[in-house]
Amino acid sequence: MNKPLRRISIFCGLLILALLIRTNWLQYVQAQELSTRKENRRVQIAQYATQRGNIIVAGGQAITGSAVTNGSDYKYKRTYVDGPLWAPVTGYASQAFGSTQLESLEDQILTGNDDRLFFDRTIGMFTGEKKAGGNVVTTLMPEVQKAAYDKLGTKKGAVAAIDPRTGAILALVSTPSYDPSTFAGNSKTDEKAWVALKDSEDKQLVNRALRETYPPGSTFKVVTSAAALENGVVTDINAPTDTPEPYILPGTKTPMVNHANGCEKASLMKALEVSCNSVFANMGDKVGRDNMVKTAEKFGFNNDKIDTPVRAFASIYDKTMGKDGNAQSSIGQFNTAATPLQMAMVTAAIANDGKLMKPYMVDQLTAPNLDVIEKHEPQEMSRPLSAANAQKIQQMMVNVVEKGTGTNAKIKDVTVGGKTGTAQHGEKNAKRPYAWFISYAENPDGTSPVAVAVVIEDSSADREDISGGGLAAPVAKAVMEAVLKNKG
Repeated sequence: MNKPLRRISIFCGLLILALLIRTNWLQYVQAQELSTRKENRRVQIAQYATQRGNIIVAGGQAITGSAVTNGSDYKYKRTYVDGPLWAPVTGYASQAFGSTQLESLEDQILTGNDDRLFFDRTIGMFTGEKKAGGNVVTTLMPEVQKAAYDKLGTKKGAVAAIDPRTGAILALVSTPSYDPSTFAGNSKTDEKAWVALKDSEDKQLVNRALRETYPPGSTFKVVTSAAALENGVVTDINAPTDTPEPYILPGTKTPMVNHANGCEKASLMKALEVSCNSVFANMGDKVGRDNMVKTAEKFGFNNDKIDTPVRAFASIYDKTMGKDGNAQSSIGQFNTAATPLQMAMVTAAIANDGKLMKPYMVDQLTAPNLDVIEKHEPQEMSRPLSAANAQKIQQMMVNVVEKGTGTNAKIKDVTVGGKTGTAQHGEKNAKRPYAWFISYAENPDGTSPVAVAVVIEDSSADREDISGGGLAAPVAKAVMEAVLKNKG
């Protein structure tokens, strides 16, 4: 072979080698990245080529479905049963606007593409059965979810209810809500519905129970109580404290304002009953910022990895504030911020004798033939306080419902513990306060325990704890009654 032909042969060989390398790189190295790119329309077409599996609530009720799409290369679109009721749980799956929450996180199961469904897909090739999606079985109770949703009504707010023994989420409500069915397709009508929701001032698309933080106000006083007891600042909840009246915030000349009488030297029991700001600001200062941070973090604050599996926003207890900020934070103001889920977790840990279970809302994943392919096992998350101290706070919370600001949460023949709260916000606290109520209850025989957190935005009341007791406590009561009646 002469020199020119040899050079051409080598050059052609190099081209073939480069082509082989490039082909293998695309097929084996970049395949996953390319297949999941949003610009790859084939992926979306395949995603909606078969009926999605369902999201199911307790009792076996499917709250999703699929319908044939007319005039589109997407064969099926998602449908929802009582969409506004369940949107904070399901999220949405839209042909045009993607997916969120369970619809997104469990997409591989719901579309049937999960590797754990490989055997089912293989068998289907021989039997001729069409590819089908698996199912996501949640811990949510329909009766409890509806009780929370109906009781909130037209109010803007959220509810989170947890089984303290396991961490199972029994209700997760956010209002005002939205219907995911209205933009599940890719038509002009779907686009119009999406734009209206996206641009709405009411933020219907935001899951307020998991992904909105609020100053927790006086509900945070149970965390301060736990810190005071755990750090030995208080040993006897009925003994007088050394709180003066007025109480001056440390390092300032500013008095802490009380909206209740009898706060001077009030015991922890009395202070929680009438919600004395001064006592808990004083206790927070004596505990100290660093120990307050440690206690708050054991309850879940400052943790940005609380997955239910939908990730909740981190609730915040400031690690760098000064003494006056810590005193104010100890009554749930200043920089303190919490999601409703976080405050339900706080209540659950106290109700469960100091043991905090990791919150979760997916009980199991099933194949199309309903075989269980994954089942959740309850997991302990932390021990924020001892059983003895948890029981002391239980006594204090029961007293709040029996004789204090939380009487609207009383349930006949049932032990109920609670704490009201009204959280000021806005510049110079000019905006209407947030109304809070946290509570727990169980049947007299110890069955059906539940921990609840309710927040209502823009309440009309303006006094500490009254709006919490007047607006949020009745919602919590309805939720607790639904659990006590329907869960064994």
